[in-house]
Amino acid sequence: MDGNNCTMVDEFILAGFTDQSKLQITLFIVFLLIYIITVMGNIGIIVIVRTCSQLQTPMYFFLSNLSFLDLCYSSVVTPKMLVSLLSHRKTISYSSCFTQLFFYIIGATTECYLLAAMAYDRYVAICNPLLYTVIMSRRLCILLVFASYVAGFINALVNTGFTLTVSFGDSNVINHFFCDWPPLIQLACSDTSLNQILVFAIAGFNEVTTTLVVLISYACIFSTILRIRSNDSKRKAFSTCTSHLTTVSLFYGTLLFMYLRPRSSYSMEQDKIIAAVYTVLVPLVNPLIYSLRNKDVKEAFMKGMGRLRITLAIIC
Repeated sequence: MDGNNCTMVDEFILAGFTDQSKLQITLFIVFLLIYIITVMGNIGIIVIVRTCSQLQTPMYFFLSNLSFLDLCYSSVVTPKMLVSLLSHRKTISYSSCFTQLFFYIIGATTECYLLAAMAYDRYVAICNPLLYTVIMSRRLCILLVFASYVAGFINALVNTGFTLTVSFGDSNVINHFFCDWPPLIQLACSDTSLNQILVFAIAGFNEVTTTLVVLISYACIFSTILRIRSNDSKRKAFSTCTSHLTTVSLFYGTLLFMYLRPRSSYSMEQDKIIAAVYTVLVPLVNPLIYSLRNKDVKEAFMKGMGRLRITLAIIC
C-alpha cells in the first residue's frame, strides 16, 4: 500500500462482537460469569496441586502450570473485552494494543508447547512406566516448562517487534474484540509482505512442531495400550490420557480450523467466534475437565473441603 497515505495512530477502536446495546449487555453478563468461573477454577487447581501431597507428580506439576497459564492467558483478553462491552467508545491505546498482542502471543505459543510437554509426559508414563520417575525428573519438568515460556517469549518478541514497524492508515478500527495479529495487520498502509512471511514461518514452525509431538506421543500411547491384554489395565491407561486429550483436541482443533480451512471460507465474524473459543472457553473448560474426569483431583478437592469445614467449625 502507499506509505504516503499513512497517518500517526494514537489509539485503535475495537469493533467487538456487535454494536447492539442489549446484546452487548447480555454478552457482558455471559463473559463475566465465564471469567469468574475461569479464575476460580484455575486458582482452585493450582491450590489443590500445591497443597496435596499425593499430587506431587510430573503430571500434576504440568497441570498446575497449565492452570496458571490459562489464568494469565484469559486475563490478557477478557477484562478489556468486558470493559469494551459496556463502553460507548471502545478504544485501546496504541501501546496497550501491542502490549495485549505481545502477552496474548506468549500465552498461545506457550500453551502449545506445554500441551506437547504434557503429551510427552503421558507417553513416558504409559510406554516406559518403569523408567518414568527417572526420565521425568523434577529438573526435566522445570526445563520443559521453562522452554515453553522461552518459545512463547521469542515468538511474541519477533511477531510484535515486526508489527511495530508497520505504518497504519486512516482507519484505526480493529474488526475484533482484542488486538489479534490478523485484523491488526489489515489496517496497515505500508508493505507487510516480509512481516507476514516471518510471522507465518515462526507460527507455522511452532504449530507443526508441537502438533507432531502430540500426534507421535499419542500414536505410541495407543499402540502400547492396544497391546495390553487386561481390559481393566486398558481402561486405566486410557483414563490417564482422556483429560489431556480432550484439552488438546479443543485447543488445537480451534487453532487448526482457524488456519487450515480454505481462504474462500474466511470470515472475520466467524474468526471472532473461533477466537472466543480458545481465548475464553478453553481456559474455562480445562479446570472443569481435569477436576470432573480425574479421580485424584476430586479426592484431593473433597479432602480440602473437609479440612476447610473443620477449620471454619473451630473458628465459629
